[in-house]
Amino acid sequence: MCAQLFRSGLRLAALSWLLLIAGCSTVQIGYRQADTILAWRADNYFDLSPLQKRELGARLGQLLVWHRYQQLPEHADFLDAAIRRAQHGLTHEDIVWLVDGLKARYRAIIDRGIADAAGILATLAPAQIVALQDKWVKDNHEFADENELGGAIEKRKGVRLRKTLSRIRDWSGGLTHEQERKIAALLDRVPLIEHLRHADRIRRQQEFLQLLKLRTNLHEFQPRLHAWLLDWERGRAPAYEQLLSEVYEKRIRFYLAVERLLTPDQRQAVLHRLQGYAGDFRALSERRRTADAAK
Repeated sequence: MCAQLFRSGLRLAALSWLLLIAGCSTVQIGYRQADTILAWRADNYFDLSPLQKRELGARLGQLLVWHRYQQLPEHADFLDAAIRRAQHGLTHEDIVWLVDGLKARYRAIIDRGIADAAGILATLAPAQIVALQDKWVKDNHEFADENELGGAIEKRKGVRLRKTLSRIRDWSGGLTHEQERKIAALLDRVPLIEHLRHADRIRRQQEFLQLLKLRTNLHEFQPRLHAWLLDWERGRAPAYEQLLSEVYEKRIRFYLAVERLLTPDQRQAVLHRLQGYAGDFRALSERRRTADAAK
């Protein structure tokens, strides 16, 4: 269920390791290939030159070494704390704590990688920015189609329900027909927001394009890029901001209600998966360190 907290975007390539972990059945394999996957994603958006690819690879390698040794043990501790909180049932405070914790870990990656991100972006040629815009057009169309934004409200609700049920099944190991029926009724109380998300992502894209005009002046570009990556709320439409606050609270109540619908075995499946992630994090952070010590 926590998987939906990890969303993609132009936040910074380094954040994508979280997406990888959230969607990968074998975390250790995925993490070891993170530099290759992140470089591929960047190239897919910017059509990088061979020199840019080498520079990006070197910078990503350094960032991932830092993340592996310095951050993964702390992430494992964070998951352990989440498991302890969830063992006897979740509360509103628990979910807020989890979301705030994820935001804090996102900020740590941004703070560490901002100089590298700005340095790479500073090398972009005009044609590469055009390539980025073309990719965004495709992405935006895919988002609209995937969420049936041109369809009737009931169709849009159906898409949201299918996605939500898929996430919950993935974590719980399966749902009964009765559980799915109750989840559908609970989710129906949460306002649809994907149409406003679509408009806001376009707004953010346009802001990023304006930022890129400053890319050759790193003294000005880097701090503004840093602020843009961290302050997602700035510049949102008032209607979207108001609805987001409402949806955030209703989403919390929704997942609290869903958690109460789960059987003991389903709850254990969720905890077991989190425990597996914590164990993988520790194994990843210790394996190379042990090898280095033996040299």
